[in-house]
Amino acid sequence: MSNVQIQYPAAIVEPGTTFFQQAKLWLIDAAGLEKDALHIYFALILLFGSVWLFRWPLRSWKPFALILAFALIGEAWDIRDGLLTRVPLAVSVPLSLHDLWNTMFWPLAILLLARFTRVFDGQPAAVGPLDE
Repeated sequence: MSNVQIQYPAAIVEPGTTFFQQAKLWLIDAAGLEKDALHIYFALILLFGSVWLFRWPLRSWKPFALILAFALIGEAWDIRDGLLTRVPLAVSVPLSLHDLWNTMFWPLAILLLARFTRVFDGQPAAVGPLDE
């Protein structure tokens, strides 16, 4: 085995200097939240915002598809910015997959609950002995 290190081409832009990455860092700082939490909040805002704005039912695939489209576009942009700042795909792709999982988990859980249970039916629950 040799001790040759991989040589990456020079960065086109300095790390963290793309507008999209600067905006994300500003939002993380302004909100005082971790990046993972912002992914979750953004997904839930899109979910409930689209349901309210477009009058889509929670059981519809449309809000989920909207969130997935935003998440895929955002992660593609992150990978592009990573390539511009010399981040190898072996690093950026797993991070993007983590972000996609983080973003899509609760919208998927809510979609499945809305489709396959009565949790979001709006019917009052039967009063049991513990509810009185």
